[in-house]
Amino acid sequence: MRLRVFNPDMDFESIKGWIPDERSHAMWCANRFQYPLDKENFISVLSEMSQRTGDEPFVAVMDDGRTVGFLCYSLNRDIGEGKLKFVIVDPECQGKGIAQEMLHLIISYAFEDVETKRVSLNVFAQNPRAKKSYEKAGFTERKSNNSSGFVYKEEFWDRCSMAIERSLRN
Repeated sequence: MRLRVFNPDMDFESIKGWIPDERSHAMWCANRFQYPLDKENFISVLSEMSQRTGDEPFVAVMDDGRTVGFLCYSLNRDIGEGKLKFVIVDPECQGKGIAQEMLHLIISYAFEDVETKRVSLNVFAQNPRAKKSYEKAGFTERKSNNSSGFVYKEEFWDRCSMAIERSLRN
């Protein structure tokens, strides 16, 4: 597997197909993108995030060329912290180590920059499968901030901040 820069014409339809319903969509992106996922909106939001925070969208690609994962990465040089967003894996590939390999690749990419002290992400506490996957990759919970949660219909989801420190990385 390797990471490459997201190409909307090659990758969007695959990613769109990984989101089975509105709740899963909200759990993945906190409704930053329209539901159902729309290519024009997706590209527009990614572009705006790139300009504002330097987010770079990547896809995980198997040796046969099949796209199996997506994420965004940015680095805040002022604090030396990389940030992962919108991590998603093709449901057909879940449980096969794809997420772990993808996370390993992006963490290695992040720590190639000597200014990166840690890589962080947010995950909803109500998404235990994702949280467990991040923990398996070496992320630890920094704090759970109920005041910065997310409301989905009648539910309130707690955001959990997780990070992996360069100094603690295996």
